[in-house]
Amino acid sequence: MFRVNRQTDYAIRVILVLARQPLGTRLSSSEIGKEMLIPAAFLSRIVAQLAQSNLVHTFPGREGGLQLARPAEDITLRDVMERMEGPFLLSECMLEEQACPFEGTCPVQTRWNRLQKVILDELSNTKFSELAQEVDTKQAIDSMITNFTSVP
Repeated sequence: MFRVNRQTDYAIRVILVLARQPLGTRLSSSEIGKEMLIPAAFLSRIVAQLAQSNLVHTFPGREGGLQLARPAEDITLRDVMERMEGPFLLSECMLEEQACPFEGTCPVQTRWNRLQKVILDELSNTKFSELAQEVDTKQAIDSMITNFTSVP
C-alpha cells in the first residue's frame, strides 16, 4: 500500500503551523506539538531533519523556537515529502538505472509514468501558503457558523 509515512505527515504539520504565522514568527516545539498533536519523541527528530534540509530555522533559549527558513509560498508539499522520504517513485521499474526487462512493451509502465507525473505536479504546485490560507478560511467559516447557530 502506498502512503505517506508518519514522520512525513508530522513534518507537513510542522511546516503548516509555521506557514500560518506571520513571516519571522517563532513558535516553540511544545506549542507546535500540542497544536498539531505530534508526540515529543517524534518532534525533535522531525525538527532536526527540517532544519538540516533548510526548511526551518531553530533558535535555542527562552526566546527561541522554530520559524520557516523561507516564505511559505516558496515551500511545496513536494519539498517536504522528498526531504523526509527521498525522491517520489511509484514503481521500481521507473528507475532509470534499473532497466525493466519489459521496457518498451509494458503498458503498465506507461501508466505509472503518467500517474507519477500527475502526482509530482500536484505536490510541486501545492504551496504551504495556500494550505495555510485554506486552514484559516475553514476556521473562519466554522467560527461564523458556530456564532450564527448560538445566537438566540
